[in-house]
Amino acid sequence: MEVKFVKINARARAPRYATEGAAGADLYACLNAPLELLPREHALIPTGLKIALPEGTAGFVFARSGLAHREGLSLSNGVGVIDRDYTGELKVAAVNLSDKPVTIEDGERIAQLVIMPVCRAAFLETDALDDTSRGDGGFGSTGTK
Repeated sequence: MEVKFVKINARARAPRYATEGAAGADLYACLNAPLELLPREHALIPTGLKIALPEGTAGFVFARSGLAHREGLSLSNGVGVIDRDYTGELKVAAVNLSDKPVTIEDGERIAQLVIMPVCRAAFLETDALDDTSRGDGGFGSTGTK
């Protein structure tokens, strides 16, 4: 699948898959100077890119496992959702969950972008739902061990 992108900053780096089997393409910080995030501090980190997603898809921005584990850098919104009709700059909503400052450098891999097919639902109000074996039991868990 082809995804068109525009660099809105000369230093921006194209999304790139690190390995042949990678599901997510790395997104890179596009900063004029290093950015220090203090513990529990949030920031919108620019990538310097705009993208055009194909019909029937959406982009999902996930934290990088290594940064989350080693540095405590995560996404403040859990997973970022890029709607197909959004063509503004991609920015990563980051949060430092560690107890020490984290410095983000220009060109550093800060998140990963996964492009997936999406279905738009037709929501229908009804008086009751079909019975299932689980029903309304086990909210937050299937109840199995």
